[in-house]
Amino acid sequence: MVELAPSPERRDRVRGPRTPRHRAIERVANFSASFTALGEIAYDGAQVSASVVDLDTNESLASIDERIALPTASIGKILLLVELSARMSERDASGFAILDKTPSDTVGESGVWQHLQAPSLPVADLATLIGATSDNLATNVLLRQVGLDSVRTRTEGLGLTRTALLDLVRDLRGPDDAPQLSVGSTAELTELFVALAHGRVVDHVTSSRVLGWLSLNADLSMVAGAFGLDPLSHRTPDHGLQLVNKTGTDTGVRAEAGVLRGPRHAVAYAVTVHFTDDGAASRLRALDAMRTVGFDLLDYVH
Repeated sequence: MVELAPSPERRDRVRGPRTPRHRAIERVANFSASFTALGEIAYDGAQVSASVVDLDTNESLASIDERIALPTASIGKILLLVELSARMSERDASGFAILDKTPSDTVGESGVWQHLQAPSLPVADLATLIGATSDNLATNVLLRQVGLDSVRTRTEGLGLTRTALLDLVRDLRGPDDAPQLSVGSTAELTELFVALAHGRVVDHVTSSRVLGWLSLNADLSMVAGAFGLDPLSHRTPDHGLQLVNKTGTDTGVRAEAGVLRGPRHAVAYAVTVHFTDDGAASRLRALDAMRTVGFDLLDYVH
């Protein structure tokens, strides 16, 4: 067998840098499925709003009516946690008290403190309950300590004009009560999570403490339902994914905002759907649309 001498062209190919034939193309943002899914339920009468921002470049990756203010249910509790965390950073005594639950604080639905025997808890434990289970009783007790006016002042200081915690949690809302627990624009909620992730909400310690509370959130029923994470244990990276989020649920309202980090990219996101909750089908359609956004987020970061 005779071995032929390689030609000059072949020698150049051999010596030159080798590029894999099937190397993956650099991932680009593609949220077409999200636009389609949210657009379909909007066409049927729902109000939708969404915002996605690359956490490292601050580039807007997707936006749908991101400046409008919609009901966001329990997402407004983030603002209460920010005010509490700031007080703890300032060594304010009100941030270290042990608080009693009283009959005037009593409220049902989300949370576990209403089912516990403990009559009193430290404020940091109340914040933990809010982060983990969106605890309504803990929210009302903490609001009684911190004051809704202080939360509003802090919110304005953060530059949020379309996002606010409007009231304490109520089982029934009368004509003299605020019509919603909270409102928000997805643009501002995304900006808030960008600032938290970069340690810019008051300071790094304050921001980190809020993210720690929110990292316990067990509600992965909406956007985060696409990430395949353990609802009860996802504080550390799992298959390269790390999530911190807060959800809001009310009749006709599904909202979520958070930060998702992956091997390739990291994003801050917020999605709100306000719809006619007239049956299981309409609710499931809203949740399916939100999970579609989640799949697009997963594809981008992973």
